[in-house]
Amino acid sequence: MADVRYYDVRSVRGEVTQIDIDNGVVESAGASFFDKTVIRVLGPRGWGILTRDHVDIDDRRELDGLVAAAARLAAVTKDAISLADAPRGVLAVPPLGEDPRDVDLEEKTRLLAGIEAAARIEGVANTRARYTEGIDAVRFRDSSENEYSFEAVRSGFSVLAIASKNGVMQMGSERDHITTGFNLRDKQGLGRKAGEVAVSLLDAKLPKGGAQRAILDPELAGVFTHEAVGHASEGDLVREGASVLGGKIGEEIGCRGLVIVDDPSLHEFGFIPVDAEGVAVQRTEIIRDGILRSFLHNRETLAAVGDGIPGHARAEHGAPPIVRMSNTFIENGDASYDELLAECRDGILLIGSRGGQVDPGRGIFQFNAEYGYIVRGGETTDMVRDVSLSGEILSTLHNITLIGDDRRMSPGYCGKGGQSVPVSDGAPHLLLEGAVIGGRGE
Repeated sequence: MADVRYYDVRSVRGEVTQIDIDNGVVESAGASFFDKTVIRVLGPRGWGILTRDHVDIDDRRELDGLVAAAARLAAVTKDAISLADAPRGVLAVPPLGEDPRDVDLEEKTRLLAGIEAAARIEGVANTRARYTEGIDAVRFRDSSENEYSFEAVRSGFSVLAIASKNGVMQMGSERDHITTGFNLRDKQGLGRKAGEVAVSLLDAKLPKGGAQRAILDPELAGVFTHEAVGHASEGDLVREGASVLGGKIGEEIGCRGLVIVDDPSLHEFGFIPVDAEGVAVQRTEIIRDGILRSFLHNRETLAAVGDGIPGHARAEHGAPPIVRMSNTFIENGDASYDELLAECRDGILLIGSRGGQVDPGRGIFQFNAEYGYIVRGGETTDMVRDVSLSGEILSTLHNITLIGDDRRMSPGYCGKGGQSVPVSDGAPHLLLEGAVIGGRGE
């Protein structure tokens, strides 16, 4: 068709299994199936996009009809869009250990119930656990004769415990998700940990707020990396002028030795063998030695913005691809945990994350830690609760004074544009100077 500059078709078929247990009661347990196809056509100026169920992309007549229909939509778009050239190639999917499809629903429910029961220690008033499992069979074809297929298998669970005493309620939570099989076996220890944290927080102190030295554990430092740096480096936000990092390629925006990476090829929870536009994935260094080196791009944003490589297009099934992170992390430094404590001397250690807010355009953030410990004389002392970290993205990157050698990755899901995709983020322990800590203690 003369008015079609490019088209691609992405089909995802699969199933989702979910089990929910609330205070020992199985609220739901079952599987649902889906079969979604997205057809994108780049016309004289912009995109025409269709979503359909049960498309046979091997049926040439059906496919041609859908491309023609999307082309009619593209013909009336006004935004002028170009696509950058991109490398092709598909990575091997890591082999499965135990295939979750070989474990029946009754066994999965029994194992999840054991994890949830382990969280019900003395002092815990409520518990909840959820298991999720996704099987995606992906096929892709485009007008450049690029074609691929692969199967992704992900499974994981979360467990939540709420403790209560004298009108005070506190929460502990744990989660574990993998891309290499089934992971409900021998996980009762995570249930117990969630319960123990919740109970311990009942007697925890409230921290004194203000600027002080702070050590971030790998989970909280990873959340900061993902939310404050990763999103700000996404090419669509940069193109829209909604990122504090826009126009700063080549500038020193963090401390010396700081390396921040997004790597879809890493075999963590955000692994993808190829991106949703059929582009080969590879490690992208956003920051190297404190200097901003690259943004994250799909083909469209790379053509519009430059300064980076494509391979960061991702999509939930039944949705068009947008620029997304995958596995985002701070590389290891050379400081041991004991060295960070000694250098901190007097301050606070922040552990875990309960979410927060970030404005990548204004460059400010606020995150809530799960809990923390006061550091005195280079040693951890009193446990604290209801503690937060806030500040400016760029000043915080400069205020990292020590980078640990113990990077750990945490799995999860990231929402953007109405789509949720699996990701992981991580870091080693970090020491910050002048961190702004929120608290109500004396």
